[in-house]
Amino acid sequence: MPNRSQLWAFALLLASLVVGGAAGWAARGSSVQRCTPRFRDTAGMVGFLTKELDLSATQQDSVRAIFRRHRAQMEAIWRSVHPRYDSIRAVLEVEINAQLTPDQQRRHRELLDRIARERRAADSSLTGSN
Repeated sequence: MPNRSQLWAFALLLASLVVGGAAGWAARGSSVQRCTPRFRDTAGMVGFLTKELDLSATQQDSVRAIFRRHRAQMEAIWRSVHPRYDSIRAVLEVEINAQLTPDQQRRHRELLDRIARERRAADSSLTGSN
């Protein structure tokens, strides 16, 4: 069983990841194009890898097939992990919010709302729904 200092270190690491992720989402929202597409955006990932690695047409087809072949597994893993991730993220948001001034709390909420809207917009563009 981890000791108290190990638990605090883990909590701090996790909080840093969440805050960094929120900052990344915010920064991404201001850019014209997302640098690294999500795994489930196969076309975006293949395009990204083609640009970064100069993939040939044959390599692109192979990579596209690899993504498609493993898509169901990745989605199953995400479905099982996502509720736990959302739960800890909610705890972190509450704890971070408790450290903020009232004005910062308002801005924090606005930031989180904006990130959620951007995520929903990105998700709907990937699934083709509006």
